[in-house]
Amino acid sequence: MLAVFDKSVAKSPDALAQHPENESLPALKDGFLATYFSSVHPGSVVINLASAGFMAYSSDRQNPVLPRLFAVMDDIFCLFEGHIQNVAHLKQQYGLNKTANEVIIVIEAYRTLRDRGPYPADQVVRDIQGKFAFVLFDSASNNAFVASDADGNVPFFWGTDADGHLVLSTDGEVVKQGCGKSFAPFPKGCFYTSSGGLRSYEHPVNELKAVPRIDSSGEVCGLTFKVDADTRKGTTGMPRVGSDANWSQNY
Repeated sequence: MLAVFDKSVAKSPDALAQHPENESLPALKDGFLATYFSSVHPGSVVINLASAGFMAYSSDRQNPVLPRLFAVMDDIFCLFEGHIQNVAHLKQQYGLNKTANEVIIVIEAYRTLRDRGPYPADQVVRDIQGKFAFVLFDSASNNAFVASDADGNVPFFWGTDADGHLVLSTDGEVVKQGCGKSFAPFPKGCFYTSSGGLRSYEHPVNELKAVPRIDSSGEVCGLTFKVDADTRKGTTGMPRVGSDANWSQNY
């Protein structure tokens, strides 16, 4: 799966783009990265998100144990790859019917948060048990919501293209094609939102610090992020700023 978001939707962490020999290209210009993705993944479906960017997926070379799923509900677009172990529990928690699958569960979890749910975002992601990576885009709030499981069981990468757009994919070669050396594995046990940036749902009270990523040739190739045990955040609760407030604009 692949998603590229315009800077107006998702700002790449500054540290991710700081490479002295950046070879990135404009991923959105002339449909460059969408075309490349389709050329290496036959049968691809590309979802145009207008000025926000695009999403794409394919069943090509799909792991049957970790399937790729896509759904759209109420202007919320979601790509999911993997398997959730506690599906029955989450269906009950969110009041979903028996036919709901993993991607529907993620959309409903996000919608519950967006509409003033009682749980902090880190707890909602932490409650999803299994092997997964997902990318969600809410066109109503222009918000992206991204996460990966705590062990990184599903290969998942992110990077910054030449125009500063955020690129996310389960295919590292696709990210490398658009981002050059300004890419890295998406941090395990973390989630990202447009307004809140990158956070750890395993250690929500701790800050994250950028650490240089060294490739097999010994060169710096992007940066990854790790929990800094010595620094703590002030609060991780969901802001309460009025009954009509959208959490995604404040978290």
